[in-house]
Amino acid sequence: MRWGLLGGTFDPIHFGHLRGGEEMMGILNLNRIIFVPSSRPPHKLEAQITSFHHREQMIKLAIEGNFNFSYSEVENLRAGKSYSVETVEYFLSKYIKDLELYFIVGQDAFQAITTWKNWEKLLMMCNFAVMTRPGYKNMNLNEILPQDIAAQFQYDKTIDVYKGPTGYAIYFRHVSFLDISSSRIREMVKANKSIRYLMPDAVRQYIFKNSLYQM
Repeated sequence: MRWGLLGGTFDPIHFGHLRGGEEMMGILNLNRIIFVPSSRPPHKLEAQITSFHHREQMIKLAIEGNFNFSYSEVENLRAGKSYSVETVEYFLSKYIKDLELYFIVGQDAFQAITTWKNWEKLLMMCNFAVMTRPGYKNMNLNEILPQDIAAQFQYDKTIDVYKGPTGYAIYFRHVSFLDISSSRIREMVKANKSIRYLMPDAVRQYIFKNSLYQM
């Protein structure tokens, strides 16, 4: 099995998330994309995030009908902050014999990876797939990671990957640029502006049915 974990707050989920997952699945020849909403992200104040229940329901509506997309509530089942290293450990321990895991992140998130909990360990536990897009500088690993860690990853030009010492690799791959952000959607709802065609219609209807982002 070749699975991609696509994490985030998804507040709300939109076509940028969905298209990114779809393209990475094809680029990396994955069998499944698993959307993993963060329950209590360490980099954000909990009071600023919509309840997990609402974000979960919007994800389920967004991926309905796509049998290659699935959802996991694993981060809501754990107490305390939501750390990616613990999520990866969960999937590897549960499917250790059959799973080749790709942790999918946006380029902006990866460039801040040294602020994550146990990030050095995380890089050695699974493959990383970094979604790049126009407007962001394509940085080399030694511009993102400390020199001693970056030096452990050897660039293979023939397949355009950085191979790590534990057999896992870091992939930088271009995906279609959709200039959509969850924060902008929240601002538009609050300003009573149309958000049609930024997300699946079922998600848009859910937002208004439950009066989300209006205050």
